[in-house]
Amino acid sequence: MDNSKDLIYFDNAATSWPKPEHVYTYMMDFYRATGVNPGRSGFDLAIEAGSLLDQLRLRLTRFFGGDLETPERLCFGYNASDALYLIINGMLAAGDHVITTNLEHNSVIRPINHLVRDGGVEATFVPFDADGFVDPDDIARAFRPNTRLVIVNHGSNVIGTVQPVAAIGRLCRQRGVSFAIDTTQTAGVIPIDMQAMNVDLLAFTGHKALMGTTGIGGLCVRKHVELRQSRSGGTGVNSIHPYHLEEYPWRMEFGTPNMLGVASLWAGQDWLDEQGLANIHAHEMKLARRLIEGVRPLEGVRLYCCDRLENHLSTFTLNIDGLDPGDVGTMLDVNYNIATRTGLHCAPLVHTQLGTAAIHGGVRFSIGAFTTEAQVDAAIIAVEAIARWGSERRRKGIGR
Repeated sequence: MDNSKDLIYFDNAATSWPKPEHVYTYMMDFYRATGVNPGRSGFDLAIEAGSLLDQLRLRLTRFFGGDLETPERLCFGYNASDALYLIINGMLAAGDHVITTNLEHNSVIRPINHLVRDGGVEATFVPFDADGFVDPDDIARAFRPNTRLVIVNHGSNVIGTVQPVAAIGRLCRQRGVSFAIDTTQTAGVIPIDMQAMNVDLLAFTGHKALMGTTGIGGLCVRKHVELRQSRSGGTGVNSIHPYHLEEYPWRMEFGTPNMLGVASLWAGQDWLDEQGLANIHAHEMKLARRLIEGVRPLEGVRLYCCDRLENHLSTFTLNIDGLDPGDVGTMLDVNYNIATRTGLHCAPLVHTQLGTAAIHGGVRFSIGAFTTEAQVDAAIIAVEAIARWGSERRRKGIGR
């Protein structure tokens, strides 16, 4: 039975849903009319498809505050994980040191760990404070003579804190160290300006707040950065050349681009321009406050790093004493038709530092642009009922 129309969706940190209607219609119209391989042939449709691709590079470069004179350095890939792999493996080599944080997603943790284990790289993981923020002074203390890269999660996908990347970027610039940020959770929610923030490399994904489809994302590389190739393959350009091209964007792009995803990002930009990031973020944070304040007083409910909501996204994680977060998520789904995300959220170091890794993580609520007050109120009622049930179990000595 399809109950998606009645679903109360709090998993926007995984992917935004639904998308704006304009995204659906634009994708369909574009793909019906221009769904060909861009730039591989000289006929009109191929040129038209390639034109959208090039225009989107410029549009996203402007959106991220990159170097407008080099929009070809906005390169597309599968998603942010793909982009982060290219950044980490393109910047680090044997003997290098990288600084990152305990807030990172496995898209950063695992490539770094592989390079530490197999590639002679050294790494420092900086913890966050009790409120969920990384202190730039802790980053400063972690610098070494061989530090080559600092990479920071701009917004946490677990606790929703937005890190002081401008301050960290200044430290990196003073020391001549490249600075990369993961904007998976922030792109499309809060303004990002690579130049003002002293960011050298940026990874993004399309399927979250940028309102695009899954399977599209990429990276933006500032004009002064040398990013080494770590993969090779077809480009459809200069086919006689025996090696992968060194020129951007082909330096970091491989194979046929995801043109349906490109169309979705173009339409997503239209919608973001129309709505305004400030308005979207204000709406989401208003509802986040309503939900957090509604569940905070409940017996047995534990919230993490959301006592204050300045510099915060509308994402937060909770647990209910005595109940496994997976069970709470199942009850929310089966009994109340509420979708959340449970577990470690692909960010195990966050949960290790919070002390929640031992209890299988937590229950994450992530509000989106289309969340309503009625949905938030329904979630408060559901959490209250589950927390009451959990309290009764604890009084009877059942569970943890």
